Order: sequence, then C-alpha cells, then structure tokens
Amino acid sequence: MRSIGKAVVILLAVIIMATTADAQSRRKREREQAPPAAAPSDKRDRLVAAPGSPFTGHPYWQAMAQCGGIYFKLNTLYSTAAIQAKVVKPDAAANAQFTKKSDAARRTATAFFEAAERFLIADRGLARDDAIMTYDARATVEGDRHKTIDAAEQATKPCPALYQACRQASPKICSDPAVSAGLPQSGS
Repeated sequence: MRSIGKAVVILLAVIIMATTADAQSRRKREREQAPPAAAPSDKRDRLVAAPGSPFTGHPYWQAMAQCGGIYFKLNTLYSTAAIQAKVVKPDAAANAQFTKKSDAARRTATAFFEAAERFLIADRGLARDDAIMTYDARATVEGDRHKTIDAAEQATKPCPALYQACRQASPKICSDPAVSAGLPQSGS
C-alpha cells in the first residue's frame, strides 16, 4: 500500500512539473509572437509629413528608430556574410564587398539613431540616456523582423527619402547629407 501511495505522489509531482513547464513555454511563445506595443505617441512629437511615405503621420523619432534598426540589422547581416566569405568559403572580393556594405550600413544606422535621439531630446525634453532607451526598443523590434540581406535591403528603400524629408524639415537634427543618398543595394 505504501509503494502505491509513493507512486501516486511521484506521478502527481511529474504531472505538476510537466504542466508548469508547458504553461511557461506557452507564455514564452505568446510573448515572442506578440509584437511589443509601440511607445505611445506624444502630442509634442513632430510627425512625418512626406506624402507617399509609409512613415507619414508617425513621430519622426519612431520612423528614424525603425530605419536605424533595419540598417543596424543589415550591418550585422553584411558582417556575417563577410566573415563567411573570409573564413568559411574564402572569396576576397566578396569579403571586401560585404565589409564595405557593412561599414556603410553601420554609419547609416548611426545617423538614424542620432536623429531619433535628437528628436526625443528636442520634442520631449528627455535626457540623452532616456532618449536612447526610448528609441532602442523600437529599433530592435524593427531590426529583428528582417532575417535576410534581401529583406532588410527591401525594408530600407523608403529610409533615404525619410531622411531627406527630415533634412528639409529639421536640418539641424538630420544633418548628414550622405544618408539621403542611400546605401548601395545588392548587385551594385
């Protein structure tokens, strides 16, 4: 009788642990699938006014963070491709090309991040660290959506026009003229 009682207790413990693990993994899957809420808009935020742009009506800082996040992801993807072209399957020309594109993407991401930061400081009066924390979440989410070089390059297509609109509206905030020219795309 005692061995049956012990077996029941062990069986119940196993069931409870399995149920708990399943519930935790289900909650984790739900968190991973649900996109985080965008930071709330603020009436002080300047909005993008660029007809035909997917960013029209969005706060400049959010649009800049999105583009910065995509360019940052593109930098990572190009760097990975450069490493593979150097180590895994040696190809000096491909390594040089991907390294050059990685550097350009990094510089462009930095320009967009600086603009997002400047808008948050100017519009909301945030301290620099708070501005970085605010735009970083948006940039990370947007960058993580793109898994391939082609997808990230496609997503960056409206970004140079956004930066150009920003240069026209706020030349002190968007001061890098090279960003408006855009990044060279694949095949160039």
